[in-house]
Amino acid sequence: MAEASFEERTEQATPKRRSEAKKKGQVARSREIPSVLILLGGMTVLLFFGAAMTFQLSQVMTQWLGRIATVSVQWEGLQALGWEMIVSFLLIVGPLLAVVFAVAVLGHTMQGSNVFSAELIKPDWGKLNVVNGLKRMFTMPSFVELAKSLVKLVIVGGIAYSTIKKEWPDILLLFGQDAGNMFHFVSALCLRLLVRTILVMVVLAALDYAYQRWTFEKNLKMSKQEIKEEMKQTEGDPLIRSRIRTVQRQLARQRMMAEVPKADVIITNPTHLAIALLYDRKTMEAPQVVAKGAGVIAQKIIEVGRRHQVPIIENKPLARMLYKAVDLGKSIPSNLYHAVADILAYVYQIKKRKL
Repeated sequence: MAEASFEERTEQATPKRRSEAKKKGQVARSREIPSVLILLGGMTVLLFFGAAMTFQLSQVMTQWLGRIATVSVQWEGLQALGWEMIVSFLLIVGPLLAVVFAVAVLGHTMQGSNVFSAELIKPDWGKLNVVNGLKRMFTMPSFVELAKSLVKLVIVGGIAYSTIKKEWPDILLLFGQDAGNMFHFVSALCLRLLVRTILVMVVLAALDYAYQRWTFEKNLKMSKQEIKEEMKQTEGDPLIRSRIRTVQRQLARQRMMAEVPKADVIITNPTHLAIALLYDRKTMEAPQVVAKGAGVIAQKIIEVGRRHQVPIIENKPLARMLYKAVDLGKSIPSNLYHAVADILAYVYQIKKRKL
C-alpha cells in the first residue's frame, strides 16, 4: 500500500469521488465571475437609474444642509438626524444594493456553489497554526493567486492610465467650469473606465474559470489502485464475491439434485448431457425440467437417478434441444410435446410392468 500512495493519478474521477467532493463543498469556482457580475449589475442599475438616484441624493443633501443649522446640538437631535439620513440613503441606493447582492449569489450558484456542506463551517484549528499558515503562503496555488492579482492590477491600472491620459487636456479645463459640467464630465469618464474594465474582467474571468476547472479535475483524478480500493469498498472484495458466488452455485446444485429423485425420467446424450423431467397432470400443463447439467453435473444427475431408480432414456437430439431451449424449473415448449410424450408413455408402461 505504501507504493500505491505514490502511484501517479492518471484516471478520471469516479462518480463516487465526485459525489464525496461535492458533499465537502469542493467544486470548481472562480472568484472573478461574481466580481464581473457585480460590476455588470451595478453598471446596469446606474445606467438606468443613476440620474434619478443622483437627483434624489442631491435633494436629500440639500434638505440635510438646510436643516443642520436648526437641529439641536444635543445628542438626541443629532442622532435622529443621522438615522433619518441613513434611512433616506438606503431607500435611494436600495435597488443598487439588492441587484449587487443578487448577482453575487448568482455568480456563486452558477458555478455549483449552491450545495450546502457542513464541512465548510466546521472549525479547523489547524488554520490557526502559524507554521502551517506560512507554509500555505508559499504553495503553488498561493503564487498563482498572487500572479493573477498582479496581472489584474496591471491591466486595470493600464486601462485607467491610458483613459485618463487621453482625457487629460479636458480634465485640466474643468477647473474653470461650474459644478454641473464637472459632474457630467467625471460621470462620463467613470462610465468609460467601468465599461473597459468590465470587458477585460470578462475575459479574465473566463480564463480563470477554465484554469480553476482544469485544476479541480486534475486534483480529483485517481490512481488505478485508488479505483480498485473504491470498488472493493462499494462492491466488496473480488475474492469474497467469488466465494459467495461459488457457495450460491453449490446450494443451487444441491437443491437441484434434491429434485432428481422426484423426476419421471432422465434424458441423456448419453453421458455429456442429462435432463430430468417431472410431469404431474393435476398441477402442470406440460412436463418441467427439474434438473439439468453437462459433464460432471450430468454424471451426478445420472448417478442420483440410478440410485433412486429413475428411468434413464438415451435420446441425443432431444437431450440437446432440452438443454439449450428450456431453463431450469420451466416447462418444455410445445414443439417438444410429442417427443417427450412418447418417452413418458414408454416410461409409464415400464413402471406398470414392474408393478
